[in-house]
Amino acid sequence: MKGPVFIVGCPRSGTSFLYHLMLSAGGFAEFRTQMNVYDVLEPIYGDLRVLANRRRMMKDWLQSKAFAVSGLEAGEIEKKVLAECQDGSGFLRLVMESVATRQGVDRWIDSTPTNAPHMLRIHRDFPRAKFVHIIRDPRDVALSLDKRGWTRPLPWDKQNSLPAAGVYWKWIVSKARADGKLLGDAYNEVRYETLVNSPHQSLKELGKFLDHDLDYDRIQQVSIGSVKNPLTSFSEDLQSGTFMPIGRWNEKFPAEKLALFEALIGDYMGELGYPPSKAGTVSKLLATGTRLTYGAFYEFKQWAKIN
Repeated sequence: MKGPVFIVGCPRSGTSFLYHLMLSAGGFAEFRTQMNVYDVLEPIYGDLRVLANRRRMMKDWLQSKAFAVSGLEAGEIEKKVLAECQDGSGFLRLVMESVATRQGVDRWIDSTPTNAPHMLRIHRDFPRAKFVHIIRDPRDVALSLDKRGWTRPLPWDKQNSLPAAGVYWKWIVSKARADGKLLGDAYNEVRYETLVNSPHQSLKELGKFLDHDLDYDRIQQVSIGSVKNPLTSFSEDLQSGTFMPIGRWNEKFPAEKLALFEALIGDYMGELGYPPSKAGTVSKLLATGTRLTYGAFYEFKQWAKIN
């Protein structure tokens, strides 16, 4: 098997779109769902060196969407996992290599966006892996997260779901970029906006990084998943013919929330080439308190999942 590819990023940044582009290019195992090994599976089932935990995990996994789309034979994969699996990475390897072998290809992709905080661990377990971090304007990300009900602000702060999503975007993006520096030439960044506006050049450069032919003309002919039918939170725009995934925030982001949003993460947005709109001013005390509260909240959530 060739080294796998891990697509990471803040949710709603285009990870699925990039995944479907790569699947459309050919040569990768097709597995149209996410494994969620490090954020969900390991925290639920605990130490997988314990046979009873592996049995419990497999009992549930064999009834999941991931197994349903895998095309694997239940008894065969269960036997492998019970005999060989020692941790989440081992489970991921067994499943994805089995899927790739069954499909007659020698490379696979995991597109779970929230693998971003786990890249160093994944690199340790998959030393030949390549990591692609897709980054999108946080204002468009926050709108999409909020439309899906995925922002999950603190119970007493539900009116600030959009600014809370901004702090989350900065937390996960900055964490991934910091760890990416430690990964060296195993890590690459792709901008969602560039991917949409200049797909030929963007995919050509990504193909060089992955040592994989990502010819956009061929991709368009195959058009798997969201390459053909966008996975948008704003289906009403798609139906009305006004669908534009870039810069949607200019029309849809409430001005009073945008001011707090940009007060919280505007400096970091500017560093990444997303200049704040200067929507207005907010109290420094409010901005500092919100930033510190949500920053600590996301750090604690990540710690709790792992521990």
